[in-house]
Amino acid sequence: MKRLSWRHREERKMAVKTVQYVFNGQTYDLTLDASTGKYKATVPAPSKSSYSQDGHKYGGSVIATDDAGNSTTINQSDATLGANLLLRVLEKVAPTLAFTYPTAGAYITNATPAIRFKVTDNDSGVNPDTIVIKVDGAKVTTPFTKTAVTGGYECSYTPGTALADGAHTISIEASDFDGNAATAKTVTFTIDTIPPTLTLTAPADGLITNKSTLVVSGKTDDVTSKPVTVTVNGTAVAVNSDGTFSKEITLVNGSNTITVVAKDKAGKTTTVTRKVTLDTGAPVFKGITLTPNPVDCGKTFIISVEVTD
Repeated sequence: MKRLSWRHREERKMAVKTVQYVFNGQTYDLTLDASTGKYKATVPAPSKSSYSQDGHKYGGSVIATDDAGNSTTINQSDATLGANLLLRVLEKVAPTLAFTYPTAGAYITNATPAIRFKVTDNDSGVNPDTIVIKVDGAKVTTPFTKTAVTGGYECSYTPGTALADGAHTISIEASDFDGNAATAKTVTFTIDTIPPTLTLTAPADGLITNKSTLVVSGKTDDVTSKPVTVTVNGTAVAVNSDGTFSKEITLVNGSNTITVVAKDKAGKTTTVTRKVTLDTGAPVFKGITLTPNPVDCGKTFIISVEVTD
């Protein structure tokens, strides 16, 4: 049998048998690339960001074993090569933005409403320094409340200056710690602090009539919250595009109170009342006297009539 020379025995003794990479709970065998002399493996990145890891990076270790069973292990703590084992993994999903108040299209009577919204991110997490609120396109520069909750923040902002009556748009923005910026979320609502106008053209207050039906008519308007709804004695009445309305009602004998209420979309109301009396009974004569009777020619006499109604 041919005996190996000392040199050949020494080379065989020092040959690397396996190289392994331990990462994220898995062990991967590396294969020698003859063209480069390096051991390589394709490793899937974790499904979660490394931001929550120590130093915001995943660590790992490599193990090299020779034919004789000798092995060397280094990990991310190694002073020379450890830093090369630290891997930054970035998520690609942006945070979720959601308004709590107000809802889209809402009509609000409070000119300084508390804007409430929630920002969440289930991986690297919401970067609170990136949360931005804009009111009608202008960035809010005053501090607002950011309360930490599971997965993110619940936020609240109350305008320091009353918002003018009319439509307003609030937008919110935020990014996660991996730099993913959410598409801005917007909500448009209307501030309405002024109740609608209401004018009655008929009937006149204090009207006395012998007609059992009566037409109630008038006009209403609201600059901010159109259309306005109208009720007459609790019954809804159709309102024309120009704000006019009319409603025929039935009176009862005696005193009648007519209540007309105009209500805008924000819930603000204006009320006008009219008092009308229905009298369908004709007067009744109870007595007639002429004094004196008889009377001399050319003299005067008094007629006295007793009548009730």
